[in-house]
Amino acid sequence: MPRQELFFEQQAGDRRIEVLKSYDQGYASEAFKSMDEAALQRLWDTLKPGEIYDPAGLPKLNAPGDVSGEAEAFLWDELLEQAREDGSLLSFFIVNETTGKHSESLYVSPDWPSAEAFAKERLSVA
Repeated sequence: MPRQELFFEQQAGDRRIEVLKSYDQGYASEAFKSMDEAALQRLWDTLKPGEIYDPAGLPKLNAPGDVSGEAEAFLWDELLEQAREDGSLLSFFIVNETTGKHSESLYVSPDWPSAEAFAKERLSVA
């Protein structure tokens, strides 16, 4: 099993939020695919592609009619690029939420601060 490290864990009632650092690209991909539109937008804002590339050439995230998923594919590629620690080593911070016996991955980021902020925000949501 790929290495994982618990970076944050907090319980609120029957909900538990955790942030794991993982080097498993497959696990990160599963988390990415489960992200909702708000989480994808948060990741877009975190990665700041408009500061790296010409904004005019960037796909529009959550644009009506983007059935090809061009923006999400671009976002995944940018996540991989920014998750690079050294050479081919990639690391991801994955936010998981467990309620009762149900667990799901909600967010993945290449950096700890944005994952922690997302996790804490989830805890404040009733």
